[in-house]
Amino acid sequence: MHIDNGNPMIPALRPGMKLLSDALVTKIIDESLEVLQTIGMYVENDEAVRLLQAAGARLDAATRRLHIPRRIIEQALATVPHEIAMYDSSGIKSYVVGGNNVHFDPGSAALRMFDHTLQTEREAVTADVIRFVRLTQRLDNFHFQSTGLISTDVPKEVSDAYRLFLGLQFSSKPVVTGIFMVNSLAPMIAMLRAVRGGPDQLQKKPLAIFDACPSPPLKWSNLTAQSVIDCARAGIPSEFVSMPLTGATSPVTLTGALVQHAAESLTGVAIAQLAQEGAPVIYGGSPAGFDLRMGTPPMGAIETMMIDAAYTQIGKYFGLPTHAYMGLSDAKTIDAQAGLESGIGTILAAIAGVNVVSGGGMMNFESTQSLEKLIIDNDICGMAYRLIEGIQQRDEPMALQLFADYLKGEEFITSPHTLKWYRTELAYPKVSDRGNYQQWENAGKPTLADRAKKQVKKLLLQKDAPILNDMVRNELTNIMGSYAKRFGLEKLPRLD
Repeated sequence: MHIDNGNPMIPALRPGMKLLSDALVTKIIDESLEVLQTIGMYVENDEAVRLLQAAGARLDAATRRLHIPRRIIEQALATVPHEIAMYDSSGIKSYVVGGNNVHFDPGSAALRMFDHTLQTEREAVTADVIRFVRLTQRLDNFHFQSTGLISTDVPKEVSDAYRLFLGLQFSSKPVVTGIFMVNSLAPMIAMLRAVRGGPDQLQKKPLAIFDACPSPPLKWSNLTAQSVIDCARAGIPSEFVSMPLTGATSPVTLTGALVQHAAESLTGVAIAQLAQEGAPVIYGGSPAGFDLRMGTPPMGAIETMMIDAAYTQIGKYFGLPTHAYMGLSDAKTIDAQAGLESGIGTILAAIAGVNVVSGGGMMNFESTQSLEKLIIDNDICGMAYRLIEGIQQRDEPMALQLFADYLKGEEFITSPHTLKWYRTELAYPKVSDRGNYQQWENAGKPTLADRAKKQVKKLLLQKDAPILNDMVRNELTNIMGSYAKRFGLEKLPRLD
């Protein structure tokens, strides 16, 4: 047998996956466009209604449903950027969202945090949010941070802006955030502009992504549509988080859920482009294969992950940046279920090429954050990055000379070649136990969660360099303080 070695350094093959045939992708899209034209989309926001009507959508006065012709969607898709460059707070380090680039961030807006010491959930306060943000800053496999915990020691009316206020001060990473109240958007945009140095600079170098969640089935709320409109005009990327729950708020079949997801997401694309042509958007979601026995939306279900990977494939068909909630678990503590679901989701997200993968640290149906799980998930993300890097040829020839050296007495373990490549070829997780039984026993038989807790403590004891200068930090405090006073909070909590 003759082997052609004409191209000695062969590039690595990036692993990937597809769950839908090309024919099924186009069929799902065609049916979603038919849904928009014949069934219509319920849109609460008056400005969004006016934009769509001006473009040619027909409003049914009796049902308030907008019937959106195919051409509006096609025109909107023609003006959407295929890539988005996100920047850290310095404006120097950038991350391209698009293609098959993968960026992980912790899940957003958890209502509670899991206390590993007490083995129970509890409400989070300012100190917890700061620890969460500082920890995320130190975990290299999370390229983005998120406003991941809701602080209960401030009025709920200011909690959206307050989470961002803390995130900007304790992490330099781009932030995935969002709003639960319309009034929150103005102070949040003001803080982002303060960090970046003005509206034009923020538009050129986006620092935040705002989640925008349609309400299933086939509805865009006043809040969500307004967020998309305002973000489009400010040059801030909107990340559509369509949430069909199979058999509960969407058809029970996975293809039916995908039709609904596409219809809701494409409406968001149209609203954004009609508000500002060329506005950056991300085709994302947080669906679930709904468990009709338990009445819960399991994020760790394989069907949930299948929907995520499939709509990612559809988003790539449109040439849009993509997002998914994957790599999280429905477990209530850090146990085998937490690792099983998070590991499968993270790996599938990576090989599907999801651009923004949210969910690190999360448990209990997106409602709870765990610092220890965030540490573990950072290791899982590192393994995922190693996987999609693929198997690369490092040398030419690859091993021939090494075997010749071995016959001369050179051991692989002491070889300069091993020293050169071992950190590149192999991923070394921080908290996985790769010692032998005796070593584990001598260490006190720690569990994975115990080792993660120790790592949390170690990282949080490290001293942080200031993220922002005093002038910007004072400006953020003034914006946040002024906004908080409108809702009766005269003094912000201490941030030490």
